[in-house]
Amino acid sequence: MKLPRSGRALTAGAVAVATLITGGSMAGAAPAPAPAPTADPASAAVAAPDIPVANVKAHLTQLQSIATANGGNRAHGRPGYQASLNYVKAKLDAAGFTTTVQRFTASGRTGYNLIADWPGGDANQVVMAGSHLDSVSSGPGINDNASGSAAVLETALAVARSGHQPTKHLRFAWWGAEELGLVGSRYYVNSLGSTGRAKISGYLNFDMIGSPNPGYFVYDDDPTIEKTFKDYFAGLGVSTEIETEGDGRSDHAPFKNAGVPVGGLFSGADYRKTSAQAAKWGGTAGQPFDRCYHSSCDTTANINDTALNRNSDAIAYAMWELSQ
Repeated sequence: MKLPRSGRALTAGAVAVATLITGGSMAGAAPAPAPAPTADPASAAVAAPDIPVANVKAHLTQLQSIATANGGNRAHGRPGYQASLNYVKAKLDAAGFTTTVQRFTASGRTGYNLIADWPGGDANQVVMAGSHLDSVSSGPGINDNASGSAAVLETALAVARSGHQPTKHLRFAWWGAEELGLVGSRYYVNSLGSTGRAKISGYLNFDMIGSPNPGYFVYDDDPTIEKTFKDYFAGLGVSTEIETEGDGRSDHAPFKNAGVPVGGLFSGADYRKTSAQAAKWGGTAGQPFDRCYHSSCDTTANINDTALNRNSDAIAYAMWELSQ
């Protein structure tokens, strides 16, 4: 999650012309739908799978190793970011996704977005999940935001493992230069044009979903998406609150500003947990949700497994429900 405007460098004029680095369709243009499945279309909707938290944590371990081998971070324009993107892309390519790398320039360095389309579904109704893949330069960024990136990746891989073929088209994204002011996601939204934006029926954003002193926060932007997440957590007996700490500070903002329905999940950053929240969710009152926010201690040790597990399963639940 990016810092508030007062706490980050200006990025005016940061974005340059995009270039496709790899083969595949232009970002924002879905591939042609696959042939319709032979199953009876009147059959019951397919339930979302459980997302193994061990798999999500394995991705976190890999992203931590990448940061450690590349100066301790995975920041925009640094080798750790490129290696992170290569890791995620290789997993998606092997699983059968159509991947596209979109290039832009910010703060004098080249940045990249990664877009992955699952073949099939109505290309005029796109359900999209995304997270930012970059860290700040001061740490490896495992909660912020390897947690969201790994959970979105494992959800995409679960789609492939299950052979899921929903009515709507599924797209997944990993954004660059979020920490510089939502540069990558804003570039992508602008690149779509009005026609491409109109095809996105919902964008779901996941930024910091494994905070060590977690809360369970749901974006209240689009009512249908909000209800989908609330229904999931209600089924677990977990109370949620409306997300306010990250308003306008993550990659849903460019989509929302362009009129795309948005939603998402968040487990808290540097705000402090209240006594009422600690009574509801456990953890420590008076302490930040993530004491290592934007710090060098945001490592694999800075993750709450229960929050990561619940939020990862919630991502899959929402993607399945909203794409039927």
